[in-house]
Amino acid sequence: MRDPAGSRRPYRPWADVSSDGPRPTTPGPVAGGLQESDGSGGTVSGVCHGTLGELYQGPLRAGTDPEIAVVSFPVDRHSWVYFTPRTTAGPPPSPALGEKSATAARLFLDHYGLALPPGDWHTHSELPLGVGMSSSTADIVATLRCLFRVFSLPYDTDVVLGVLADIERADSVFLDEFALYLSGRHRMVRRLGTDVGFHTAYVTEPGTVDTAAVTPLLLDHYRRRGEEYQRCLTDLLKGFDSGDPAAVARAATVSAALSQEVLPKATFSSLQAHRERFGADGIFVAHTGCLAGYLFASSPRAEVKSELSAFFHSLGHQCTFAQGGYG
Repeated sequence: MRDPAGSRRPYRPWADVSSDGPRPTTPGPVAGGLQESDGSGGTVSGVCHGTLGELYQGPLRAGTDPEIAVVSFPVDRHSWVYFTPRTTAGPPPSPALGEKSATAARLFLDHYGLALPPGDWHTHSELPLGVGMSSSTADIVATLRCLFRVFSLPYDTDVVLGVLADIERADSVFLDEFALYLSGRHRMVRRLGTDVGFHTAYVTEPGTVDTAAVTPLLLDHYRRRGEEYQRCLTDLLKGFDSGDPAAVARAATVSAALSQEVLPKATFSSLQAHRERFGADGIFVAHTGCLAGYLFASSPRAEVKSELSAFFHSLGHQCTFAQGGYG
């Protein structure tokens, strides 16, 4: 990514993709957990939220050569990365950065032509691996956000996208809003704002999913059901445009049901059968993960939460409650 001449040229993989206008390179005071450094020379951090799978995963448009488009479902669960400068030599303590985060740090330093000062990395995450909560992408983004602060550089989403494109297929956790996003090409099709939010009750089913291994199966499925996905995506975008969480939840349920045909969730049929009983507005899943749960436009009452917990327990799972989205 680094210019051979050493200049700081911007890396812009999404240029000319959307007509939404120029992207800001510096977030607001709290966006993405980024704040102004206090200049004390002490520990700095980067924070990134994870996801509860997707409200939509399917083709961007019907056709014989589909691309995987996602509308990720942000959740109030996070990955943290810390860097503490030090003056004494010695090996960094454990835990250090994971492999992908370490690669992201190297790419960042190469891009800017910088050397990391002596210091120690520490990490913490609320996002389990391999279940569909975007844990590895959140780790990478948190690492990059930390590095922007270490070097007092303005946060640049184009640099973040360039690093992600060199490492893995990813979603849009580097943004603090919903977006329709091409995960393989690392390109944003459309920003969807922050007007929609949900309360959720969900479970994590056993196992993990190898996203790369199932991609060919997904693309074949998208070719067969392209028109159904197109209607689903149209309805979802209308829901976002009108700020209608119930409409978004209905479209998310359709996307989850279509996903059942290729990567089924064991609890999905029970969720469908009891949705009206609990007053849920819809169902969401991690399409290439292990999560499944209910969407509520309004917070369920305490007695409903008790009933939900007992219901999921009867299915053999512990229920988790979390807030997703923004509105």
